[in-house]
Amino acid sequence: MNETVDLVHYRDDWPVLFRALGRDLRRELDGLALRIDHIGSTSVPRLPAKDIIDVQISVASFVPLDAYGCPLSKLGFEYKEGHGKEGPDLSKRYFRERSGRETHIHVVRNGSWAQVVQLLLRDHLRESDTDRRLYERSKWKLADECGNDRDKYNTAKRRVIWEILERAHWWSQKVGWFPGPTDA
Repeated sequence: MNETVDLVHYRDDWPVLFRALGRDLRRELDGLALRIDHIGSTSVPRLPAKDIIDVQISVASFVPLDAYGCPLSKLGFEYKEGHGKEGPDLSKRYFRERSGRETHIHVVRNGSWAQVVQLLLRDHLRESDTDRRLYERSKWKLADECGNDRDKYNTAKRRVIWEILERAHWWSQKVGWFPGPTDA
């Protein structure tokens, strides 16, 4: 993936766009979606992001794929085989819009590490101005350094994400964090 890293300042319409999509997803997925959550940088007020809405859909099982794949296809999303540099990603199923606004859908198993870590990171960044600002500074710096190489940018971000996740872990212990109600 040799795509440009185009960060933009936080947009107040990101939660609005998510809520509209969340309603459509809830309607089409009926009882299959145990949770539908807004994740990623667009879900954290005041955090810059690539102008991409990330949605996490939690399901009881990945099989059969058509159970959720067909409703997502009806909404204009297509399944992308989950292979990264490290090989197949067995922790989620990934969908992207076929056209129009860029939205990424991550289907994860309910209760999995993949599910919980995204919600913990999001909630911690919403609560910690210090870590949100650290992540913001890191994102702008790395976007400038990595410019047209999104893979390099995403790899470089891991260091600061793991640093923040360590503090998020301790924060979760202190406040008794657990995933609150689903966003949609």
